[in-house]
Amino acid sequence: MENMKQIILDEIAKTEKNIEQYKASTKPVEPDVAIGRLTRMDAIGSKSVTEAGLRQAEDRLNALKYVLSKVDDPDFGICISCKQPIAIERLVVIPESVYCIHCAR
Repeated sequence: MENMKQIILDEIAKTEKNIEQYKASTKPVEPDVAIGRLTRMDAIGSKSVTEAGLRQAEDRLNALKYVLSKVDDPDFGICISCKQPIAIERLVVIPESVYCIHCAR
């Protein structure tokens, strides 16, 4: 489980870095005479996609922090639906998983 803590901490650091990058990319698109109307519309569309990524990254960060607080609990790594162990391979890839692969479908 100590290894799992480090994996979660690494994922938290990566997610926080992604959030910083998303925040830098979601600044308002200023009306600028130097760019055309279509270019500005592309910039607004791109900003919307980046904002969605920011929300997902913030949700993942919250989930990772929650899982980090639960990593020492005896029921860590147990599916909340079927109560069977979650495969360690799944936890390594998606440490915030609370469902096994079968229940996640």
